[in-house]
Order: sequence, then C-alpha cells, then structure tokens
Amino acid sequence: MIDKKNFYINGQWVSPKSKEEIKVVNPATEQDCAVIGLANKDDINDAVVAAKNAYDTWAFTSKEERIQLLEKLYDSYKKRWADIAEAITMEMGAPKDFSTKLQAGTGAAHIKSFIKYLKNFEFEKPLGEHAPNQRLIYEPKGVCALITPWNWPMNQVCLKVMPALAAGCTMVLKPSELAPLSSMILAELIDEVKFPAGVFNLVNGDGATTGDALTSHPDINMISFTGSTRAGALISQNAAKDFKRVSLELGGKGANIIFKDADPEAIERGALRCFRNSGQSCNAPTRMLVEKSMYNEAVERLKKYAEEFKVDDPTKEGEHIGPVISETQYNKIQTLIQKGIDEGAKLVAGGPGKPEGINQGYFVKPTVFADVNNNMEIARTEIFGPVLSVIPFENEEEAIKIANDTPYGLTNYIQTQDPEKVKRVSRRVRSGMVDVNGAGIAVDAPFGGFKHSGIGREAGQHGLEEFLEVKAVGGWTN
Repeated sequence: MIDKKNFYINGQWVSPKSKEEIKVVNPATEQDCAVIGLANKDDINDAVVAAKNAYDTWAFTSKEERIQLLEKLYDSYKKRWADIAEAITMEMGAPKDFSTKLQAGTGAAHIKSFIKYLKNFEFEKPLGEHAPNQRLIYEPKGVCALITPWNWPMNQVCLKVMPALAAGCTMVLKPSELAPLSSMILAELIDEVKFPAGVFNLVNGDGATTGDALTSHPDINMISFTGSTRAGALISQNAAKDFKRVSLELGGKGANIIFKDADPEAIERGALRCFRNSGQSCNAPTRMLVEKSMYNEAVERLKKYAEEFKVDDPTKEGEHIGPVISETQYNKIQTLIQKGIDEGAKLVAGGPGKPEGINQGYFVKPTVFADVNNNMEIARTEIFGPVLSVIPFENEEEAIKIANDTPYGLTNYIQTQDPEKVKRVSRRVRSGMVDVNGAGIAVDAPFGGFKHSGIGREAGQHGLEEFLEVKAVGGWTN
C-alpha cells in the first residue's frame, strides 16, 4: 500500500500534526491502495499561514515570471503524464485509455490554455477614452481554498490551481480524499519547478474536518469548490460569515433534446455521453427528451446500445467504462435504480446489481429507463452513475419546458439540423452551457451553470478573472 500521509506545506513535504489517517480504496478491486493523512485545524493553519506569508511577494511578481514557471510546469506535467493517468485509474477507476487521453489530457490542456490567457491579459488598463485619468487594476483575490472532487481529478484541480497561480494568488488545495493521488503528483511537479515556498500548499482530509477548517479559516479570502450542491450550500454558509469570495461548480441534470430531424448518431451519442466516465460527470446528459414521432425507435436503439455497452477492468485497454468511485456511491445508484422501477418507469436495459460476470468492484450496469416523467425522482436527482432517463415530448415548447423544469442548470444538449431551431432553443434553455449536435464545449469556454449548478465560471479568461478583484483608480497619470 502506498504511503502518502505527508502534506506539502511552505515548499516542503511535512508530517501531519494529526495522527488520523484515511485509506484510499481502489474501486475496481475494493482493496486499499494508499493511505493519506487527515488534516486537522493545526495542519490547516500551518498551510494557510504559509500561503498568507507568501502572498505579499507572489502577488507582485511580474506576469513574465509567472508565465515562465507555468511553462516549466507544463513541460514537467507532460513527462509525468503516464504516472498521472495511472494514478487516476487506480484511485477512481477510470479505464486506462480514457484516463490517459481525457482525464490526464484535460489537465494538460488547461495548463496550456491558462498560459495563453495569462500572456494576453492586461492587469492594468484605462477605463476608456472618455476617462483618460481613470485606471482599472486587476489584483489577485488573495489566499484561496481550493477544494476539488474525485470524478475528474486533474481536470478540476488544474481549473483552479492554474488560474490561481496565473492571477498571483496563493493557495491551499484539498483534493478529494477518495482520489488524492494524482493531485499529489501535481504537488511534486510544482515542487520540482520551484514555485516559491508557500505559494501552493496541499493538505488531505475529509469535508467534515479538513474542509470545514479550511473554509472557515479567517485568513482565507476566496473559496473555489467543485462538488455536490449540498456541500456547496454548507461552504457558502461558512464563507458568508466574513464575506469570502466564492466560486462554486456544483451538480447538474442536463436535458438532451432529440428533435425528429436529429442526425443519425444523435441517440447513441447521447447515451455515450451519459455513460462515459461511468456517468460520473456533472455535465452528463442524463435526461434524454425525444420527440414523440421517433420515440419508440429511440427506445429500441437505446436498449440495443446499452445492452452492448462494455463494462470492464479499468487497467485494460479499450473502449469501456469502469466502476463508480465507492461503495457509498454504488449503493446510492442502486437505490435510485430501484426507485425508478418502483415509480413506474419502464426498465429498458440494465437495472439493479452488477454486470454479468463481475463479482468484485463497484461496477454498475449501463441502465436505461423509458416512459419517465419529469416528476419522478430519477428525473430530478443527480444520480451520478450510468443511468439514462428517457422522456417523450410533443413539440419545441414542451421540450423547453421540461428541460428547464429542474433545480439545476449546468449543460443542456440540442440535436437538430435546423439552425434557427438551434438558436431559439439555445436562448431559452436555462443553463450555463449548451452543446449542439455533439460539437462539445471548448476547453477555454466558460464552464459553469445557473441555479443550483453553482456560481461563477471556470476555464479560459473567465476562469482567470474568477481569481481577480478589480480596482478603480481615479487621477491616474501616464
């Protein structure tokens, strides 16, 4: 078992003051694969003090100095790409090919993207030609608490750490205790590149002890959190006590609207997007809304697709999905699948229990429910597993109404060959992102949502600006 109990604080790997430990479980084997420390208030205070002390210097470094360090980090990341992918496969069960191409790949893409945006960003600029003596100055928000999830470990860590570094913030990162190993490799790379001591700090632990101590610490100026809507609400309460800035990327229950003129691959593409990463993506299109004239055909195609969809050992190469993250998550998904059956939805494929021939690991059958109505729990709850709910609709107006009838608003999907319909529906669905005909969302497009899906945006220029305060100066002379 891998010993990863130390924390990275003030430029050094240090032993925790707390003696409590957490075992990291490989979800494919149900066996412990590593042990980490659980940071207490004293550990958190050490990390926050280190970040606070480093801030006064790091915040005023030149843009060129930060670019140079980030470029070195990108080069180092590429050298450890395979190690990062292997860690993600072990800690959260992402299959080998998926972990290499997408899980580790998104981390690299975000580093590269933020370097580009940092190079082009103006930290000081005139308000406008109408006010020649008015200046806008963009300053780092300060000491940041970065709390990241287990489902896309490097993607989410790099969406926070990289813009924070680029902006001139200092930080304490707490990765998910379920999948911390890839983040610890990133800490090794930051150490290797020689970012100044205290700029980046990493502690491990759970939400109740470590996360609470971190988000309530009086010297934290900003909290950037990705995770459940419930946890986001609790963090917001902690932040409100002393007006910490908050950026939250939370849950989703995306609608995928399949119009009768959708392209031939739309049904299967939608199911793939739902099942990919074992359904553990906040932006997954888990509600498929299908126009009634093609509804029966769509259900038959989904049945065939789901029954043929491969679930297998994540250490194997190939196109398949692995397990879900934990026993707790597995049991939650099983309960919701049974709830769908009890509510009267038609089980088309999959269902309770593990896939045939698999007895070990937290593997879930790709599951499709048809004849779902939008009041059912499976249509309203973020299941976070490979479970698709199929809902019929009569016309465009009804599709928009169903899509918007959710507490969430992260990503919606539209499948049609009518460009005017694309524009109409895109404007009316209430979500931070809209993916049309499988085009995808660019790596530097603003990522975030409406309603219970969170506050703020990640990635690209919008992601960089999340870590900056704007200051207006009157009477500036050139």
